[in-house]
Order: sequence, then structure tokens, then C-alpha cells
Amino acid sequence: MENLIKEIVNDPKFIQGVAWKRWHFHADETIVKEGDVAKSLFFIENGQLRVSVHVELEERRNIKTGVGDLGKGDLFGDTCLHESSVRTASVIAVTDGCLLEINGERLGEYLDAHPNKGYSFYKKLFEILFKRLSNGNRRIEYLLAWGLRTRRSSEKSIPIFRKI
Repeated sequence: MENLIKEIVNDPKFIQGVAWKRWHFHADETIVKEGDVAKSLFFIENGQLRVSVHVELEERRNIKTGVGDLGKGDLFGDTCLHESSVRTASVIAVTDGCLLEINGERLGEYLDAHPNKGYSFYKKLFEILFKRLSNGNRRIEYLLAWGLRTRRSSEKSIPIFRKI
């Protein structure tokens, strides 16, 4: 994806300052905030970022949990590619670094006008999304197993599954 992104942002038709911009970030800086309207996606040139989500455990008890780390060559915020959406997580800088902020609507228009690049971009994006889904499934399986073990050890006499 890195070479393709660089090829796109170096195309004179994909105008810096209009379709994309480069910005430097510092440790502890919030890059995007969960709940904000998303119009841009991001490509990390260097640095480390942490993705976190707000979780409501019970009434008036909330936590903010890290769900993953991002680094050089990672893409995030891609749900806004063709239309604005709401950010589903916050992204906060762990280290100083640099990223490209790419206007989702402009990128969509560019990819439509350049079908070969569009095909390559969407193929790579599909691979990224499939990897995220697989990783998410593994985490869910781990958490489910952990929860069942915890419940079983604390409630030995209560069956976890009941036959209907």
C-alpha cells in the first residue's frame, strides 16, 4: 500500500493542500477522536499510534481501552473513503511521527478516474480489512475463552450452557 499511496500523492492531479496534506505529530497528541465526523483517512509515514475505544462497563463506569497499535505503512480511518462517517475509535500518538491525511471523497474520485490504481488500491484495502477482521475474530475467541474459564472457576455449580 505504501508505494501506491506515494504514487497517488505524487500525482500532480492529486493536489497537496486540497486532496491531501502531510503533518507531523507528537507523543500523546490525539490524531482522531471517537465520535467525530470523519472525512479523511490517514497513512503513517513514521511513528507509533494507539487505537482506543470507549467502553461502558455498567452505569457510570467507563474505561478507555487500547485495541491495537499502528506504525509505519499502516492505513486507518478508511471508513470515510466515499462518504463522511463517524469515527469508531480514537487514535493517539505514542511517539513523534509523520502521517499523510487524505481526503476520502477526493481519493474516491481519483480512484474512479484511474481504474488501474483504483483496482490496486481496493485490492490492497480488502487485504487489510480481511486481516483486521481475522485479528478481531481471534481476540473475540480469546476473550470468550477467558470469560468462560473465569466464570467456570467462580461458579463451579452453575452450568454455562443449558440444554433446551
